[in-house]
Amino acid sequence: MTETAKPRIAVIGSNMVDLVTYVNRMPVRGETVEAPSFEMGHGGKGANQAVAAAKLGASVFMVTAVGDDMFADNTIKNLASLGVDTTYVRRVAGRSSGVAPIMVEPSGENSILIVKGANAELSPADVENAAEALKTCDLILLQLEVPLETVYAAIAFGKRHGVRTVLNPAPATPELDPERVRDVSFFVPNETELAILTGMPVGTDQEIGAAARSLVAKGVETVIVTLGSRGALVMSAAGVRRIDPVPVEPVDTTGAGDAFVGSFARYFAGGISLEAALARASRYAADSVTRRGTQKAYALEAQFETFCRSLDSAVR
Repeated sequence: MTETAKPRIAVIGSNMVDLVTYVNRMPVRGETVEAPSFEMGHGGKGANQAVAAAKLGASVFMVTAVGDDMFADNTIKNLASLGVDTTYVRRVAGRSSGVAPIMVEPSGENSILIVKGANAELSPADVENAAEALKTCDLILLQLEVPLETVYAAIAFGKRHGVRTVLNPAPATPELDPERVRDVSFFVPNETELAILTGMPVGTDQEIGAAARSLVAKGVETVIVTLGSRGALVMSAAGVRRIDPVPVEPVDTTGAGDAFVGSFARYFAGGISLEAALARASRYAADSVTRRGTQKAYALEAQFETFCRSLDSAVR
């Protein structure tokens, strides 16, 4: 397939304000330790994926909810400044906006708490309110930081109107009903999420393949398991394929999975093949971990092309 101009992508999902503390080491329970630095940024799995796709040149709009606190206006302004259409961002009276306190270790590994706030109010009615716009999309992106009923409604909407859907089942919950997500086009868990959702071991590549195959057997069209520094695995009825990793020195891995999903959506919706889109996504996620933060760490299209050229010249 050749790439087409301006793919149109909808993200039905969460927004968060990231409260990021960089630590020398994690405190143990009951302990107070000094940390060298703190930053505040914009995140949330839905917003991150929307921003990644928009920075890479897609036409993106979000269906999401913010509170009536100091973070709400900043969230809307941030999305708009990064090229995300905020027409379907709803304000919820009496609720906080979503926040995510994050601790990042010197290795780049992180621990995250999520307070959903207004994200917990996003409902199937919000999906219906955006129906006319959603029908015009090439892809709809979904995650699990909003109510499951809203996710199910979006998948059913996509099936009904012939719009492909991508579900990143994070944070994973065993309450996710396999019967109600079987119509999703692309199911994109990481190893931990795959284990929680299938109840199967994922200690080896063979076990990861078997767990992914069990989801395909239940009707999911394509399962893409992200494996961090080991690349990704793609499972469908046609068989299994590996997507090679891109080795880099990580600075901060926060938001790397969202960079992968958002960039995959942009390139696949843009008309290139599944494997080519995933290879691009692997590179984009790798590039994102070389900088601190989430959305601000995501490269614009021209910056990403420079990164890709540097990789290609290194191979030569």
